[in-house]
Amino acid sequence: MKEIVSILMIGVSLSMDTFSLSLSLGSLSQNKTLKIIPLVVGLFHFFMPILGNLIGQKLVVVFSLTSHILLGFILIALAINLAIHYFKDEDVHINLSFLGIILFALSVSFDSFTVGMGLRAITEKIDVASAIFALCSASFTYLGILIGRYSSQFLGKYASLIGIIVLLCLGVYHLFV
Repeated sequence: MKEIVSILMIGVSLSMDTFSLSLSLGSLSQNKTLKIIPLVVGLFHFFMPILGNLIGQKLVVVFSLTSHILLGFILIALAINLAIHYFKDEDVHINLSFLGIILFALSVSFDSFTVGMGLRAITEKIDVASAIFALCSASFTYLGILIGRYSSQFLGKYASLIGIIVLLCLGVYHLFV
């Protein structure tokens, strides 16, 4: 049960940047291409942790780390990275062409890749965790687009802040487990 809760919390945290940017996408346009974005983001959030896990397993062996320590450092680094972007208050410009959608999905999935590097600290079922990440990110992307059509940028900032706090707490927890 603890394993599933941790995976869900990480999945939700990984989805916060996607949700935040999707709010912007929803407010930009009523374009029909917006309907495919959650699917593409979900696919990237499925495959990136699997790829990250493959590379992470090599890093654990090469640097003689435990996977808990690797995951702790990765989660803290992600929280710091999100915090930097949060406080920069940058405007987002997203191209809604097919290539733009792929680049959007790739950019919001790098955090899933890095989490995948230490994911073995939580579970041996990397494919199940990746599926949960994919469902969370696709759902949050879809919700972000829907809500973005009717809301201001206000919600996006708070979604990112929640993601930062959860990732930071999980990172510290895994460093000391």
